[in-house]
Amino acid sequence: MAKKWVYLFDEVDAAQAAAGGDWEGVRALLGGKGAGLADMNRGQLPVPPGFTVTTQACNAYLAAGEKFPEGMWEQELAAMAEVEKKTGKKFGDPKNPLLVSCRSGAKFSMPGMMDTVLNIGLNDETAEGMLALTQNPRFVYDSYRRLVQMYGSVVMGVSKEDFEKVLETYRHERGVASDSDHKVEDLKAITAEFKKIVRASTGMDFPTDPYEQLRLATEAVFKSWNGKRAFDYRNAAKIAHDLGTAVNIVTMVFGNMGSDSGTGVLTTRNVSDGVKEIEGDFLINAQGEDVVSGTRQTMRMADMKVAMPAMYEQLVAFCHKLEQYYRETQDIEFTVERGTLWLLQTRNAKRTAQAAIRIAVDMADEGLISKSEAVMRVQPEHVDFYLHPQFDAASKKDAKNRGDLIAVGLNVSPGAAVGQVTFDADTAENWARELKRNVIMVRPETTPNDVHGMLAAKGILTSRGGRTSHAALVARQFGIPAVVGVAAMEVDVEGRQARVNGQVYKEGDWISLDGTTGEIFAGKIGTKDPDIDDPYLLKLLGWADEFRTLGVWANADYPVDARRARKFGAEGIGLTRTEHMFFETHRLPTVQRMILAKTEAERDEALAKLLPFQREDFDGLFRAMDGLPVTIRLIDPPMHEFLPSQEKLLVEVTELRMRGNSPKELAEKESLLASVESMHEANPMLGLRGVRLGIHFPSLTRMQVRAIFEAACDCAKGGVDVHPKIMIPLTSHINELKVQQTALEDEAQKVMAEKGITVDYQFGTMIEIPRAALTAGQIAEMAQFFSFGTNDLTQMTYGISRDDAEKGFLIEYIEKKILPENPFATIDPDGVGQLMDMAVKAGRATRPSLDVGICGEHGGDPVSVHLCHRIGLNYVSCSPFRVPIARLAAAHAALADTMKVKEDK
Repeated sequence: MAKKWVYLFDEVDAAQAAAGGDWEGVRALLGGKGAGLADMNRGQLPVPPGFTVTTQACNAYLAAGEKFPEGMWEQELAAMAEVEKKTGKKFGDPKNPLLVSCRSGAKFSMPGMMDTVLNIGLNDETAEGMLALTQNPRFVYDSYRRLVQMYGSVVMGVSKEDFEKVLETYRHERGVASDSDHKVEDLKAITAEFKKIVRASTGMDFPTDPYEQLRLATEAVFKSWNGKRAFDYRNAAKIAHDLGTAVNIVTMVFGNMGSDSGTGVLTTRNVSDGVKEIEGDFLINAQGEDVVSGTRQTMRMADMKVAMPAMYEQLVAFCHKLEQYYRETQDIEFTVERGTLWLLQTRNAKRTAQAAIRIAVDMADEGLISKSEAVMRVQPEHVDFYLHPQFDAASKKDAKNRGDLIAVGLNVSPGAAVGQVTFDADTAENWARELKRNVIMVRPETTPNDVHGMLAAKGILTSRGGRTSHAALVARQFGIPAVVGVAAMEVDVEGRQARVNGQVYKEGDWISLDGTTGEIFAGKIGTKDPDIDDPYLLKLLGWADEFRTLGVWANADYPVDARRARKFGAEGIGLTRTEHMFFETHRLPTVQRMILAKTEAERDEALAKLLPFQREDFDGLFRAMDGLPVTIRLIDPPMHEFLPSQEKLLVEVTELRMRGNSPKELAEKESLLASVESMHEANPMLGLRGVRLGIHFPSLTRMQVRAIFEAACDCAKGGVDVHPKIMIPLTSHINELKVQQTALEDEAQKVMAEKGITVDYQFGTMIEIPRAALTAGQIAEMAQFFSFGTNDLTQMTYGISRDDAEKGFLIEYIEKKILPENPFATIDPDGVGQLMDMAVKAGRATRPSLDVGICGEHGGDPVSVHLCHRIGLNYVSCSPFRVPIARLAAAHAALADTMKVKEDK
């Protein structure tokens, strides 16, 4: 039996059977657009007749060197014959012509990234037939010029600008604002000029055979799957490159037939802020390309309610039905043709992070979805939006008072962006990627060919377009702040400048863009730290906490960090780096005296001065985390890091010797240089640091433990509930702990005896050396908890230096797919992950109650959080700003387990 490459819209049951009965399989086979059309047709909604050429056909075409697979074209012709029967029209018939559109549609929505052609089937003869049937010459020749324009650019590779120049000339000469306002004779002349442009650009005539138009349009859509803009988009959206695109051939319905016709794109909820209201763009007497391209200033959906009240009410009913059916916010394309409503697409709508969270919460509150579904629908990157800086209100007010507010447009994608103006995608990408500049891309409107520049930009600004324009869709998809439809702004791309109310802004000028309010300012506006006080986010994170089993702690070195972490939902401190406190300006000289001490007495004197500083640090942390554990890592880095660099000292000593006028300073510098040289190590990362340093300089770590327990006891006496966890770094052998931990526990007991109070405490170690992971069962004889230091564990497992690798070969490894991910961003499950799993199992075999966590940067990476959940860690610890993300990721991991159990049953 021949393989089926083509499915009519009313063959959706057959397509579902071919996909194994799974609706996701149908979407993979027919693409999202084709599946949506077929599903709406099955639900008896008004969908024009048509058919879908499958994604499998696209992949076969590309694999065969751009040749149709056997039987596909014949099936497409047979399907066209069925459409002719359903419509009572005939493709290519001059008397009663059938016109169709050819639209792309992959499994995952990629707005505008692949190609579409409308009005296929028109030529000089069928145009005359359409004229006789409709008695509407303006409509016929407007449709004809659109076909030549779209077909010429999409299928035949003619520059869009060549066509646009003709239209711009006619608009200017005739004094009309929109192409829909041209007279019939002008439309005829424009169409003739377009044909000449096609001939001049390609050496070929515009094809007049409707079936040739259909065949080449189908091929163009297939080829567009591998176009640069689609490829760049898939990379950014992490969409697989082997899915292919379907081709949807749909009977044309016309929104450009007069004042009783129109077209629009809407979402069933506001996808900018999540409010439950229909939002979108609408145009009377237009085709869909006019709405999404941004070439005409669109109307709001509220305007349709006034202009076409009956159609609007019918559309609202369909919106409700589709949202209830899919249990998701829908993105719907529609056309009104002479008072009849048609639906041309429904798909799950792209939305901003803010909208995604509110919609999920509202739908759960409405009973449309469950709380667990709401949590699963919100992605970590949605939460991440709230953790980026926003404009400082005072700085923004000052900018307004200075008169720096340039203009206000449509606020289509929220967030703050500050950058230098660029006017094309290539410049934006070059400045951002190569020159490391923050850029804001400014365009009249964006097209799919601009995607690479948009992805590189901090913000997007257009003078034309609406809430469903290409710029708005891409910006929302990737969380890029954007303002569109700034009608007061005239963008001169060739002149590399924009003019607003008499002011000129040139390429390279700084502007600030507020995608939340739609405001654009001249110059730079200050930003502020993020806040997560959004009630919908807080509610959703509360639900996430109900589902997760993995604790979420924070890395915090100072009380201000601890308070922020607690506000963001941290349940403890998983890492306090004590060495950071030593670098403070007023402490560093004392630290250096301690390091350079010639005798124990000198060292003890310096440590005695450092003790109250450390005690004060820990006191603040305990008070900020009242009732929660605080994990304090004893000093980890080698001593030379607290001293001037050897290279710098050598230069200074050489200069002093040459000048010869400062013998005292020279003697001091020479002594310091000698000390630094004596501490020099070929590989300090593997040298005298961590537990080794504590054993070598026992008085240093004793001082730290004394400071911890003096602060803990003082806080406890004052009613603070303290739970210190002392963490010994870089352990590789059980005997290191036997020496260091035993001595430090003695110091802790001594302090508590002096203070006359005991506190709940634990001593543990970091597992960051492979040997420690392999001998975790032995180490657990001493350590009461483990915390994985995954940065060092990754370095030592791979045998590479992170700092060197990330600036060099590691990038090449990832680009060449030698490594699937950067192991310093996401835990390597097969290497580092295996060591962690072994250590957890061995440690708990020795000490069943062993607490195990992670305190490296991986603790805030959602993929790594899933691994930590799977191997049974008690908690992850990350930076305060990653805590909300880790809370959600931990809930996702737990819910994924639950779903897997259900599937297994």
